[in-house]
Amino acid sequence: MDGTFSDNDLSRVVAADKAHVWHHLSQHKPYETTDPRIIVEGKGMKVWDQHGKEHLDAVSGGVWTVNVGYGRESIANAVRDQLIKLNYFAGSAGSIPGALFSEKLISKMPGLTRVYYTNSGSEANEKAFKMVRQIAHKRYGGKKHKILYRERDYHGTTIGCLSAGGQDERNAQYGPFADGFVRVPHCLEYRAADQGAPVENYGEWAADQIEAVILREGPDTVGALCLEPVTAGGGVITPPAGYWQRVGEICKKYDILLHIDEVVCGVGRTGTWFGYQHYGVEPDFVTMAKGVASGYAAIACCVTSERVFDMFKSDATDPLDYFRDISTFGGCTAGPAAALENLRIIEDEGLLENTTKMGDYMLDQLRAMMDRHEIIGDVRGKGLFLGAELVSDRDSRTPAAEKMVGAVVADCMAQGVIIGATNRSVPGYNNTLCFSPALIATKDDIDNILAAVDGALTRVFG
Repeated sequence: MDGTFSDNDLSRVVAADKAHVWHHLSQHKPYETTDPRIIVEGKGMKVWDQHGKEHLDAVSGGVWTVNVGYGRESIANAVRDQLIKLNYFAGSAGSIPGALFSEKLISKMPGLTRVYYTNSGSEANEKAFKMVRQIAHKRYGGKKHKILYRERDYHGTTIGCLSAGGQDERNAQYGPFADGFVRVPHCLEYRAADQGAPVENYGEWAADQIEAVILREGPDTVGALCLEPVTAGGGVITPPAGYWQRVGEICKKYDILLHIDEVVCGVGRTGTWFGYQHYGVEPDFVTMAKGVASGYAAIACCVTSERVFDMFKSDATDPLDYFRDISTFGGCTAGPAAALENLRIIEDEGLLENTTKMGDYMLDQLRAMMDRHEIIGDVRGKGLFLGAELVSDRDSRTPAAEKMVGAVVADCMAQGVIIGATNRSVPGYNNTLCFSPALIATKDDIDNILAAVDGALTRVFG
């Protein structure tokens, strides 16, 4: 830390935080006797707290966001320069960074053509849901309005997004939810036996379960299917072989719009610009947030095909015959200005290539760690987005207790390494350690993360 804040200043910050800030995902009762952690500074892969303790960040800001690392002056300068020129104008008009970033973004997404700006991943998903519903009214008399979503997937915090939420502990106490959202089974091959699924051709079987739901509901009532390319907070679930190809076939067969939620995987996290690009699938909607500007400014996007866009164009005199939506802060120019520089950094520094190389290395090392730790039942992931599922017994695949998984995270934190874990999400299955270091990670960074995990597993489980 550079010493900008004195101890007295930081004491005042901590006191103000305890008195007034309502933290995300936190029970605040313990803060009556302990202080919350305040992150004061970040540089590269590291952050420092109010005590000056250095931490190696293996989760890119806690929620898979800071893809290009901390302290990027060029992004800060791009935002500053843009804010002086024009900070905001409603999205009913255009802006220079908004136009230029949309052009750059679309160049990375063959087959898609339109960018709708908004300010969070939840809101981006809401836009897609609203588009599906409006298309149902415009073309199908309101009938083809149902939206399918997958068990274990997560799409945001609003009531609409929770209605499409596949994580029951995140949904608990927030119902009743919106009608017309229908769940399909997960595709975690490691848990195939829990589903009574075959070992061979599991990917096709898992996709066929989606078709079974469509047939049960009635294909003429189903408007869209919303999936993460790699399930994130539900356990870092990589799709099994054959899954996405079959999903694409099913959507085409029943004229169902395919909505891929790239809020976590988008903009390099898996080693391609977008996670779906590993699997040869053609989406109608792609939503994104987090890594779009690496957290340097708030920005999210709902990207669509021209087919979807054209459904909202009309010469009719009906005053309601267009997409009647606004996102106030979708008109902020800081987001696309930051996002343009973020993409330049990823391109110029070869960070997609680095993500693939370092991700493969980390995956191999985690698998090697299984030889030393029986508690690791499965390792999976794509690029620098990896998970290690912990089990108390490998033969039965009994999930490790969530409390013990949390103890591993806490031990790593004490060592100065921040990792993540599934928690309070999927009942009985909050047992996966999660890793998503910035795309700039080096071999030394990965080795330091792995050493911390290795030591923590030894201390917690023996």
